[in-house]
Amino acid sequence: MTNRPEGDARAARNERREAARQRAQRARTQQKRRQRGLRLGLQIGLGVVLLAAATIVTLVLVDSVQPAGPGPANTSQGGITIGQDLKAVRTGASASPSATDGSGAVRITMYVDYLCPTCAQFEKANGEYIQGLVDSGAATVDIHPVATLSNRSQGTKYSLRAANAAACVANDSPDQFFAVNEALFAEQPEQNTAGLTDAQLTRVVTSVDGLQGRAAIRKCIQDQEYARWVDERTSSVTGGDVPGSTLREFPGVPLVLVNGQRYELTSPITNDDFRTFVVTAAGTTDTTPTPTPTPSATPTGSPTPSATPTSSATPAA
Repeated sequence: MTNRPEGDARAARNERREAARQRAQRARTQQKRRQRGLRLGLQIGLGVVLLAAATIVTLVLVDSVQPAGPGPANTSQGGITIGQDLKAVRTGASASPSATDGSGAVRITMYVDYLCPTCAQFEKANGEYIQGLVDSGAATVDIHPVATLSNRSQGTKYSLRAANAAACVANDSPDQFFAVNEALFAEQPEQNTAGLTDAQLTRVVTSVDGLQGRAAIRKCIQDQEYARWVDERTSSVTGGDVPGSTLREFPGVPLVLVNGQRYELTSPITNDDFRTFVVTAAGTTDTTPTPTPTPSATPTGSPTPSATPTSSATPAA
């Protein structure tokens, strides 16, 4: 009797087990390969996402630190200086020998927003008085247009657009800046309205007598050429960088300084009070009025500004 059939059966079973073991091993190997591929794919995908995120962040950071480009000509630290005969003090290569920086004169500095009603009230009460001082050479005025109220015009950013329009004038017709500043306040829209359109802003600006470069100014307003510059200057000022003062925090608009001293607004705003402050800040005790025309904004019977500088180049009360 032989054991061959049983041995063959056992061998066959062993072969089947071995074949099954090899198939299972191959399956495990393939599974491991798939898992490694999946992990690699996830790692690569995550790397791509992280790289893209890093690129976006870098671009944002680079964009945020890039300068806003050159601002308008005839501005220094965000403001334009108006001197005797209401002529702007030129800066850069276009400096005019007829312009004066008002050395020794009282220096008035104003930060204004063309949507600020209190700024308009100050202009109405004191604009002609300041004009008389500056025109005579007794004072200079630095005007800094800022856009702190851009969120109060139904999304049209009127403050920003109006400040840009003023910057356009500083660049192309600086000697008319004082008059344009006055015109923008005279046509000030109410807050929480859409404000003036660009076309209406252009009409206000170009209606000023003697304006130069009208075509360039129209295009500048339409293109909002200095909007980014205005935005950057506004951020800098509201962040505590207030040229012309020792202030570490921006108190809001209007901010009026005389020889670096902050003028505290009264309620109501009056020319008498501001005149007194100017004389005090100028460091003069001479209250004798001089025989010069009285600005119409000055109440009857109040002292008048000097049409010519005193010996200390300060205005007489």
